[in-house]
Amino acid sequence: MTETCDFLVIGGGIAGASAGYELAKHGRVILAEKESQPGYHTTGRSAALFAEGYGNAPIRALTRASRAFFENPPEGFTEAPLLTPRGAMIVATAEQMPILEKAYAETTATLPDVEWLDAAGVLRRAPVLREGYAVAGFYNEGERDMDVNAIHQGYLRGIRAAGGQIVTDAEITGLTREGEGWRVETAAGSFSAAVVVNAAGAWADEVAALAGVARVGLQPKRRTAFTFDAPDGMDVHALPAVVDAEESWYFRPESGRLMGSPADEIDSPPCDAQPDEMDIAIAVDRIEQATIFQIRRLASRWAGLRSFVADRTMVAGFAPDTKGFFWLAGQGGYGIQTAPAMGRLAASLATGSPLPDDIAGFGVSAADLAPDRPALRGA
Repeated sequence: MTETCDFLVIGGGIAGASAGYELAKHGRVILAEKESQPGYHTTGRSAALFAEGYGNAPIRALTRASRAFFENPPEGFTEAPLLTPRGAMIVATAEQMPILEKAYAETTATLPDVEWLDAAGVLRRAPVLREGYAVAGFYNEGERDMDVNAIHQGYLRGIRAAGGQIVTDAEITGLTREGEGWRVETAAGSFSAAVVVNAAGAWADEVAALAGVARVGLQPKRRTAFTFDAPDGMDVHALPAVVDAEESWYFRPESGRLMGSPADEIDSPPCDAQPDEMDIAIAVDRIEQATIFQIRRLASRWAGLRSFVADRTMVAGFAPDTKGFFWLAGQGGYGIQTAPAMGRLAASLATGSPLPDDIAGFGVSAADLAPDRPALRGA
């Protein structure tokens, strides 16, 4: 028996979950997740920070457009705060000053309250840094820790509450255009939908190939992270997230410990990403050079995939070469922090509606995200 819906969303990570949540207001949604649980690969491995100055101009606009949802989610969406105070500081050595000054100018163009810091100011904000390491930095008090699980689960609950269905262990095996819709074959059964939403993360180009749709040139990149204990007797809860100006390392408090990363972007095929010991060793060395930490034992380690297209802006819109096939891919490292705006934007485009006024008011345009935009041609 083939189940029928209006929107078949492929992928249960934050992109598919947020789009499905919004699309469920317009018709019946079935979300097909190839793993045994939604969000297994990237969303479930994300330790996201809500950072309005992170990413290129379209990403920053989508992030700013998402803040209101996170601060005041719909009733019943969650019982926990989605954002909690953290703050973040970018620091630079003497050689990195041109990079820092450029980043500061770009950030303050939209976030004027960011604080410039001299070497003494950097140490006041993060006394765990080695004296003399950083000559300057800037601090954004508005950056927040995000409860990724609460956000993701809130979207999934919302899909179910609206009458939608979430099907797991449903790897896509076939996509065929039939009449005015799609027949979708999965390991969990067959489905028929007017619109297919390709939110398959690192596998989005592979899903497109199954449907005979031109790829967008998606490149998954592995990022490694780990946690470690703070020095005995040190309370690190109030520390900001600290990021190197070249984004070659960062650390931040995480559940009573510290989380570190080399902020790596290693090309990878779509896969169940695993941490690389060399990447961990590089990060440990960089963090130890910059701080007073001596990292002798790791409490945990993991890796995830962040997928980008050529211009590092997300892809959202109907494929120009195949009717009813909607792209929602290339979230990179920004999928969690932009989810509310991207979910609403995707639902608007998929239903043929104008972009919501508040999102457009931040400078977001459909052309910036379109799968046929010039930067992606020839992918």
